[in-house]
Amino acid sequence: MSTFLITGANRGIGAALDKTLTDQGHHVLGTARNHPEYLPLDVTDPAAHSALAIQLEGQQIDTLVCNAGVFLDKGQNLADGYGAQMWADSFSVNVTGVFLTVQALLPNLQMSNAPKIAIIGSQMGSDTLAPGGSYIYRASKAAALNLGRNLASDLRRLGIAVGVYHPGWVQTDMGGTTAEITELEAANGLAKRFAALSLQTSGCFETWDGRDHPF
Repeated sequence: MSTFLITGANRGIGAALDKTLTDQGHHVLGTARNHPEYLPLDVTDPAAHSALAIQLEGQQIDTLVCNAGVFLDKGQNLADGYGAQMWADSFSVNVTGVFLTVQALLPNLQMSNAPKIAIIGSQMGSDTLAPGGSYIYRASKAAALNLGRNLASDLRRLGIAVGVYHPGWVQTDMGGTTAEITELEAANGLAKRFAALSLQTSGCFETWDGRDHPF
């Protein structure tokens, strides 16, 4: 049994991962901005990260899943959309929030014999696949991918493996009802990817079903 911490565990892919990993017998800690059943964490707030680190002092975390994310610019128009605050808010959650979470919980990860960090990215962060539109979300997920790759390089000396994962086009509030796979299908696939992650594969960018994704 391993201990997982999942950010944004109260809904969508995060909730499905919570259920899937718990059903597999793992100990799952979940965070949410404001939910009575989860540890409180606004990933954009440094003070909230500090409070979480204090609350979890001495708690081993084997796998940190940075799942919390937003897609604020869906449907925006290039002519007059994509406001500056939307850029700031998106990067605050999707990029800075990932970094602050890793930074705050690094001591907990170092207590594990085989620590891992899994960043839930997106195919929309790929530089190779760039069909246009959704500029803010695409840019933030590209930055999260870059962050994950660089963390993989720096954290290797600490024995911490880092992977970035495209969860698929999932039937969530973000993905919509016409998406290709269910939340539980995505979660089951992602759980397998987390299990396979090691220092040998650290820095990977993979799909939920185990395919290498082009950077």
